[in-house]
Amino acid sequence: MEKESRRVSARSIGSGRAKPRRAYKSAKPSRAEQPRRGSNTGRGSAPRAPQRRGPKRHRHRILKWTLGIIAAIILAGIGMFAYLYATTEIPLPEKIAMAEKTKVYYADGTTPVGNFATQNREIISCDALPKYIGQSMVASENQSFYKDTGVDFKGIARALLNNVSGGARQGASTITQQYAERYYMGDTHTYSGKVREAILAMKITKSQDKDKVLCNYMNTIYLGRGAYGIEAASKAYFNKDAKDMTMPESALLAGIIPAPSTWDPAVNPKRAQQRFTRVINIMKNQGYISAQDAAATQQMPPTVPPQTQQSSYKGTNGYILQMVRDELTGSGNFTPDDLDTGGYTIVTTIDKDKQDLMFNTVSPSTDENKKILNDGMQTGGMSVNPKDGSIISFYAGDDYLTKQLNNATQATYEPGSTMKPFALLATIQAGVSLNTTFNGNSPRTYAGITQPVRNFGNEQYGYTNLYNATANSVNTVYMDLQEHLGAKKVAQTAQAAGMNPKLMTGDNPFTVLGNDGVHVSDIAQAYSTIANQGNKPTLHIVASVKDSAGKDMYRAPTGSERIFSANDTALVAKAMTGTVQYGTATEVRRVGKPIAGKTGTANDSTAGSFIGFTPSVVTVIAMWKPGADGKPQEIKALGRYGSGGLYPAHLFTEYMKQTLADTDSESFPVAHDEGKVGGPDGSWGTGARYSSSSNGNYSRRSTEGNDSNSNSSSGSGSTGSTGTDSSNGTSRSNETGGTSSNGNSSNGTSGGTGTTTEGNTTSGNATTTPPANQTPSQGNNGQSQPQTQTGQ
Repeated sequence: MEKESRRVSARSIGSGRAKPRRAYKSAKPSRAEQPRRGSNTGRGSAPRAPQRRGPKRHRHRILKWTLGIIAAIILAGIGMFAYLYATTEIPLPEKIAMAEKTKVYYADGTTPVGNFATQNREIISCDALPKYIGQSMVASENQSFYKDTGVDFKGIARALLNNVSGGARQGASTITQQYAERYYMGDTHTYSGKVREAILAMKITKSQDKDKVLCNYMNTIYLGRGAYGIEAASKAYFNKDAKDMTMPESALLAGIIPAPSTWDPAVNPKRAQQRFTRVINIMKNQGYISAQDAAATQQMPPTVPPQTQQSSYKGTNGYILQMVRDELTGSGNFTPDDLDTGGYTIVTTIDKDKQDLMFNTVSPSTDENKKILNDGMQTGGMSVNPKDGSIISFYAGDDYLTKQLNNATQATYEPGSTMKPFALLATIQAGVSLNTTFNGNSPRTYAGITQPVRNFGNEQYGYTNLYNATANSVNTVYMDLQEHLGAKKVAQTAQAAGMNPKLMTGDNPFTVLGNDGVHVSDIAQAYSTIANQGNKPTLHIVASVKDSAGKDMYRAPTGSERIFSANDTALVAKAMTGTVQYGTATEVRRVGKPIAGKTGTANDSTAGSFIGFTPSVVTVIAMWKPGADGKPQEIKALGRYGSGGLYPAHLFTEYMKQTLADTDSESFPVAHDEGKVGGPDGSWGTGARYSSSSNGNYSRRSTEGNDSNSNSSSGSGSTGSTGTDSSNGTSRSNETGGTSSNGNSSNGTSGGTGTTTEGNTTSGNATTTPPANQTPSQGNNGQSQPQTQTGQ
């Protein structure tokens, strides 16, 4: 720098004056001359940062690689498409496979129950078919068929996105694509499936004329009722050849193509009519038919009834298959057409051996039942696992093809006193101790009921607690409970447990006595909640569904929902063990296991039933007698069993004795009665002044009210053939309505003879001294009145 400042130019020398020469420096300062960040440059701003070329070159390199990969993918796709196109064979209609049958198995997964959908197909020449048959198909499914390329790429993308994302399954949109989809068995909801479908559709369009494509389509399309193709469908719906179909008939079939099983006129006539009208209007607009023809064709043509004579549905298996179908379609995961054409493997919860046992025990057609039951009587039964809701066995009828009404899930009967435990549960929830005593005499009057109510056989029970009132099914005591609770509350408790709210509404003044019609399955569901310690399971018959590749498509809902407290339901079960130990169903002791149960006799003896359970098995058996018009008829006495719940209890015993033969005894949960005697306000029963103590004795002189939790079983030999039990008081009349006798013992015969008196008691049924202001023999009103007897 110092040398540079001393240099002078020639011009400066010539002038005689030396001027320092201007120093020229690079515009870009050296690294040493660059100011540090934050330093003062003299102008108050930092110099511009130097530009670097390295990152820009790196971005260019990434872009090149990306474009290269995309190009490679495109080229590979084009190559793969070209290869698939060249190697794809256009199939003949005969090679278009019909769907695999959906197979249904028992719980072991190997013993078959049956198949869904009998499959029928006839390939015909379309030359003899009237033109309006093909035109109706085009109008319904692909109005641009004669103009389009056969492939709807937008539709493919939309359907694929919807299917892969878990939405409702969508199929192909053009007739050509539908034909291609049938070849691939409908397996076009994956990426590869959609590609195969599109390639085949394109190749078909390029190599076949439209009329041939349409004919092949009509020969292979599934039209419901097990019919593949127009010929089989014409016979299934109209009992004629396809060439003889009328224009309205062809329009009807074309209209139901998207959902033939669901829109079958025999299943959903309203929807079928809508689809028929739509096709007729389109055919008019497309010029296939005249306006006059369209105007004259407003009502869809009649069809023949569906042929249900499938071998799989013969006998009792038909009920299983139909329940499986109803459950899966009801779940929203499958359509009827899915089940008919999906090739699924379905495993049920039904135990084959126990299903056979249920039939041989409950069916009216067995030799024993023919001797006992009245002509025309119906029976129903169901056994379930309350822990997961799986149906173990059921009896719905002898032959589905003869009678489609399912006696376990569709027929109704009056449950009688099997409704009482729900009133007992609501009473426990209200804070009432089961040691509270009530007036159990008969008859008695109640608010809102014109005629007095009496016990079965007009039996007198004096003052009794709720344990004995449950065991002996005392109507007058339970009507007391309903007066406190209200019939609506009783019904709501039953509904919460699982009873059908449409059937059990609480509008009936005798709700607690079971005068509303219910299904056997309703009772099984509701008592499963009690047996499962207040946790409500979901009854189900399907354990699993797998597709043809073994992929899980459905799993049973085996969880449960907490509805009631475990202690409250344990108290109910505790009271119900008295029914078996000393109450109205002592024959059930022959099962040899701890059982909680309840008999039921409908009003006017039109039905009888028994519900019993262990912690792992709930079984319901019912009988009823419908008239020719479907109305309930009185059941004549069944010999020594009477007309109420004793014979169902006998059938229950026969079934459960074998079902539980090789199982360990299960004890019921220990229950603690935390309620208050007389209820929280002291207004229940006789109040706190007249009630039984927890050791089984009244606070006044009485021997009723044993509050011990009976989990021991008498065993199959404890009752023997005579079954004599001691009783401290008045014995109960039997189910046939015989008179009671006073004494110190009640001779209840069960076991070998099958004769069982309702009131076999160990420490109950003693008539005690009532308060001075009440007369036990006449109830609340103190005088004799006309009597209304309701079921036990």
